Amino acid sequence: MSNSLASKLLAEFIGTFAFVFIGAGAAAVVGDGVGLPGITAIAFAHGLTIMAFAFAYGTVSGGHMNPAVTVGVLAVGAMRAGEAAGYIVSQLVGGVIGALVLRAVLGGAATGLGTPALAHDLALGATTVTVSPAAGFVIEAVLAFFLVTVVLGTAVAGRAGNLAPLAIGVTLTLNIIMGGALTGAAFNPARALGPMIVTGNLSDAWLYMAAPIVGAIVAALVHTGLTRLARQPATTAEPAQPVQTPAG
Repeated sequence: MSNSLASKLLAEFIGTFAFVFIGAGAAAVVGDGVGLPGITAIAFAHGLTIMAFAFAYGTVSGGHMNPAVTVGVLAVGAMRAGEAAGYIVSQLVGGVIGALVLRAVLGGAATGLGTPALAHDLALGATTVTVSPAAGFVIEAVLAFFLVTVVLGTAVAGRAGNLAPLAIGVTLTLNIIMGGALTGAAFNPARALGPMIVTGNLSDAWLYMAAPIVGAIVAALVHTGLTRLARQPATTAEPAQPVQTPAG
C-alpha cells in the first residue's frame, strides 16, 4: 500500500469515526421526543462535524466519510475502483469503532446509540405519520442525492473553491432537519451500520445500506449529464440564403 493511499484511508477512518461518535452521540444524548429544537441540535452536530473534518482532510482524501459519497465520486470517474473499495472499508470500520467507543462512554447500548429508525405514529400537526420501508427508502435516497449532488458540484468540480466543506456541511444539516424525525436521516451506510451492529438492531438495515447508494448513483448520472450539456456549444441557425433567380 502506498503512503499516499494509506494516508487517505486513515483520514477516511478518522473522519468517519468522529462523524459517528459526535453525530450518533448527539442523537443518543438528545434522545427522542424533543421536537424541532432537538432535531436541529442533532443536525448541527452532524453538519459541523462533517464540515470540520472536510476542511481538515479534504486535501488528503477528499473528506468523503460516507460510502455513498465515494460511490458517487467513483461513478463520475473521479477515482479508481480499488481506491474506492479501500475508502468504503475504512469508512465502515470507522463507523463501527465510533459506535463501540460511544457505547463504552455511555455505559452500554440502552440509549440506542443514535441508531436510525423509521418513524411510527409520529405526531405531525393534526395527524400521525408512520413511515413505511418504501417511503423511508425514497427519503434516504433523496437526501443522499442532495448531499452527493453538492459534493460533486463543489468539491469534485471545484466550483466552490475552499468553501466546499461549508456547502457540504450545510446540506447535511438541512437534510437532517427535514428527515431526522422520519428516518433518522442517516443517508450514509457507515453512519447507520455502526450503531446497528453495536446495538444488534439491524431493523431495515438493507434500506439504510441501499437507498443512499441509489441516490448517489442518480446524483452522479445527473451531474455527468449536466456537465456534458454545459460543454456543448450553443447552436445557431444558419441565416437563410436568398434564392437566386435568373434575371428576367
